Amino acid sequence: MVFEKPLVGGFPTVAATRKQFAELMLADCLAARLSATPVTPKLVFSSNGQGVALAGTDLFFAKAMEQADWIHADGMSIVLASKRATTSLPERVATTDFFHDAAEVAVANGLSFYMLGGTEQQNRKACEAIAQLYPQLKLVGRRNGYFKPEEEEMVCADITNARPDVLWVAMGKPAQELWCVRNRDRLGGVAWIKTCGGLYAFLAGDAVRAPEWMQRWGLEWLHRALQEPGRLLWRYLVTNPNAIYRLIRYTR
Repeated sequence: MVFEKPLVGGFPTVAATRKQFAELMLADCLAARLSATPVTPKLVFSSNGQGVALAGTDLFFAKAMEQADWIHADGMSIVLASKRATTSLPERVATTDFFHDAAEVAVANGLSFYMLGGTEQQNRKACEAIAQLYPQLKLVGRRNGYFKPEEEEMVCADITNARPDVLWVAMGKPAQELWCVRNRDRLGGVAWIKTCGGLYAFLAGDAVRAPEWMQRWGLEWLHRALQEPGRLLWRYLVTNPNAIYRLIRYTR
């Protein structure tokens, strides 16, 4: 499958709908299964205002994003900014929504998931919610995201032994992207390593999505900031101007 990758905010961002992105996941997973030898996983990262801003101040994160095979528009600001690019993005592929597209495709085609990251309680609650929503989905393993660096090899061995098609990694930016790049070669046979940030919080019921009109106008960040002002308000006040600058300057 071939998709345009316009440069939006400095990231080559795949111009695909949510449905097309799920079909892309399926194609990559089936190709990995047919491979005679364990494939090197494809790194699938997301782009939003926070990430665009962070790439301008964190060289390690920027370098990690360069390793991605697929970057999709997680934030509405990315879609809006793409109107200035040679190819505009057809729609937002928010991870919290895309997970359900991916789960439906996985059920229909027998793909399996492994859920890594979050606290133990949140990870467990998220997996329980997934099992209720998609009882036929193959969840072959789960683990919280709290382990020491020296335990990474053991964690990766557990994942490869479970043989998931897609590994979901929720550790927050930039930790999750750095973890994926650092451990990619230890996870041979996994087709997709997909970062998913706050997905587990929404699945577990710990966080609530913004109203549809706020999502449509790119104001979900404001909804989140109002929900958690102590943690998020200052972050967005600092990152948003930087993100806007980079979306203007580094969109082609």
